[in-house]
Amino acid sequence: MKATKETLSPTRVKLTVEVPFDDLKPSLDATYKKLSRQIRVSGFRPGKVPPRILDQRLGRSTILDEALQEALPQFYSEAVEAEDVDVLSRPEVDITEFAEGSPIVFTAEVDVRPRLALPEAASIRITVDKAEVTDEQIETQLGSMRERFAVLTPVERPVASGDYVSLDLSATVDGEPVEDATATGMSYEVGSGNLIEGIDEALVGASEGDSRTFDTELLAGDRQGQTAQVTAVVRGVKEKELPALDDDFATTASEFDTLDELKADLRARLEQNRKFEQVNQAREKLLEQLIESVDVPVPDSVLASEIEAREHRLGHDLERYGVGRETYLKTLGQEPEEFDVQVRDSATKAIKSQFILDTVVRTESVGIDQGDLMEQIVMLAQRSGVAPEMYAQQLAGGNGAGLTALMADIMRNKALLHLLRQATVVDDDDNAVTLELPERPDPADLEGFEGEVHDHDHEGHDHEGHDHEGHDHEGHDHEGHDHEGHDH
Repeated sequence: MKATKETLSPTRVKLTVEVPFDDLKPSLDATYKKLSRQIRVSGFRPGKVPPRILDQRLGRSTILDEALQEALPQFYSEAVEAEDVDVLSRPEVDITEFAEGSPIVFTAEVDVRPRLALPEAASIRITVDKAEVTDEQIETQLGSMRERFAVLTPVERPVASGDYVSLDLSATVDGEPVEDATATGMSYEVGSGNLIEGIDEALVGASEGDSRTFDTELLAGDRQGQTAQVTAVVRGVKEKELPALDDDFATTASEFDTLDELKADLRARLEQNRKFEQVNQAREKLLEQLIESVDVPVPDSVLASEIEAREHRLGHDLERYGVGRETYLKTLGQEPEEFDVQVRDSATKAIKSQFILDTVVRTESVGIDQGDLMEQIVMLAQRSGVAPEMYAQQLAGGNGAGLTALMADIMRNKALLHLLRQATVVDDDDNAVTLELPERPDPADLEGFEGEVHDHDHEGHDHEGHDHEGHDHEGHDHEGHDHEGHDH
């Protein structure tokens, strides 16, 4: 077999492959054997029909074409391997020469992972926030703790923001009751804004026994999007009393005997959290800097697949929560066109991040050992609440697409840690910052970059056992690859 590679663009190549006709013989023999079992010919038992009889019945050219369809995936995979093509999509195949006894010639155009020129890691400079903790932040933490130990005391006065009220709720649309918008004895913190629009304004100033009616738009249910008349009856009013901030509170709220000890512990914990935040901030800024400074071409097919995957997952989530897309966009305050642009930009940024880190993996020979993989599987299994063995089996399903994606993400995260160790990191005052980087990537980081990155190392792109079943070698149109590995 001879193969030549022509670069059509930074993300697309064309392979021209020439295969000796004799290389088709194993597939041709297998095709005859298969057809011999399928075709019923009088005087011959199934599986014993001679090739010459099959040629007479079906036509030699038909059999040759079927044999070629069976052999073509293997020929293509061998060419990809020989030319070291890092494919990202199914190929568009065109058979240009095919005659019995003559070499078989076909072309295959395919999207590929781009080759990038990255700056030296040591030249990268990142600015992160300081890890220092202020007294105000300590007070905020203490305030949250006091809230958890607050007590509610009944009061005889009009409702004020911050009070807790017991409510009976009902709603009608055009005079007809809305069954799924009724509640009795509901407890609600006035001013929290987490119930229905308009209720906080209606309740402030009401007293026990008072009834308030207001209009609001229903965001879910059978009457979603319609305007309802909601009636709220106040059954009781309670105000929140916070405990005094003293040593007794420290003893009650923690394992410490004094308020000073509690404050010292809070400061230490907050400082550690800020150091974690520094690492996350450095990750994001490093990738942003590389995306801005490096020319990273993105194949249209990969971007389209990533957008489709995100839309599919969003649709699944909205369906699960019973929320329509229009309502969801209203909660975001976005028009459909604006949201689509945001999804496209986010997907583009995510793909570029992957390509950059894949380049680091290759140039720095970042690898993964059995210990890396097993540690991540165990921790991810624990987070999913399943046994590690079952989690590993799930990953290995579907020709190992999940396992391949996990290994790719582990290596990308290791590549990112490598860059962070080499880069110069400073705070706002230009003081050097030593990041507390983990030795191994945390499983939380393996969910992808930019929040929703999906793997583009499509199943079979290791070029062993590449599955090309269903390829239409009559028309040779292989567009529409569904990008296996997207878990939705």
